[in-house]
Amino acid sequence: MTDKEILLRVGTRIRELRKENGLTQEALGEKGGFHFSYIGQIERGEKNVALLNLAKIAEALEVDISQLFIQTNRDNSEESKADIQEINYILNQQNAQKVAMAKNVVKEIFNYK
Repeated sequence: MTDKEILLRVGTRIRELRKENGLTQEALGEKGGFHFSYIGQIERGEKNVALLNLAKIAEALEVDISQLFIQTNRDNSEESKADIQEINYILNQQNAQKVAMAKNVVKEIFNYK
């Protein structure tokens, strides 16, 4: 993955979360202490944003910073969403060893390194 692809993925995810929260770039900028044009540059993958600034953006979006790095599921079908929720529920009922095992299985299925 290129540097540009990484910046675009994170920027796209920030945009998704911002819109889910019903925020404009200006509103997010105000909450995080940034100028709205900086938020736009991040969302377009034009800025290599500092980790501490990502933490401030996550706080302004009221999400854990890890949520900025999660690629969303492009299949928005209700069945897909329900499947993901069920998997999440099942995993939340397991101990750490079983969760780690499940993660390894998923990585193997999708050939994710």
